[in-house]
Amino acid sequence: MDLISDFFTNLKDLEGLIRWGGLTVLIIIIFAETGLLVGFFLPGDSLLITAGLIAAQGYLDIYMLNVSLILAAIIGDQVGYWFGKKTGPKIFKREKSLFFAKDHLVKAKHFYEKYGGRAIIYARFVPFARTFAPIVAGVGEMDYKKFISFNIFGGIFWVSSMTLLGYFFGNIPFIKKNFEFVIIGVIILSIVPIIIGYLSHRKETKLKS
Repeated sequence: MDLISDFFTNLKDLEGLIRWGGLTVLIIIIFAETGLLVGFFLPGDSLLITAGLIAAQGYLDIYMLNVSLILAAIIGDQVGYWFGKKTGPKIFKREKSLFFAKDHLVKAKHFYEKYGGRAIIYARFVPFARTFAPIVAGVGEMDYKKFISFNIFGGIFWVSSMTLLGYFFGNIPFIKKNFEFVIIGVIILSIVPIIIGYLSHRKETKLKS
């Protein structure tokens, strides 16, 4: 219980979380966010960028970081796909709960319908979609060979682009001297899409009512 409590306490401080749990906690979060229904609330882009920034400080090995998290992201999507295929359309009848966001699942369905198979790649960069898009693909019985190709490319591109972005900026002298402020900036930027999504959802709800 103390371990779980420490995890959620450190979740508010991404730098502290990574220094507390190292590569292990990063792997768990990336896998959970892409492969488990309960992972929809976890940080994704901001966590990867922060991991890259910390790797630039010498705390993490950038190569091991990328290989491990790419595998976690790919396996996570695989689990989501098979879960969706096993549960089928009945998952849309499931009631919303603390660990299940039905509205996010419906949004992911619309996202998938709009972009087709490419949604598996695009979803990596959208907070709610990266958790639910693979499940929707499984429910829709997307061709497995097509899914796995999108999954592998998306996993590699998402993880490496985010961590290397952080790693590149983390080696700039100004950022090294103002590391704490950069972390705060990353966190603020990461919640902007969530705020935009929330406002957009409210606008759509008002238009329908």
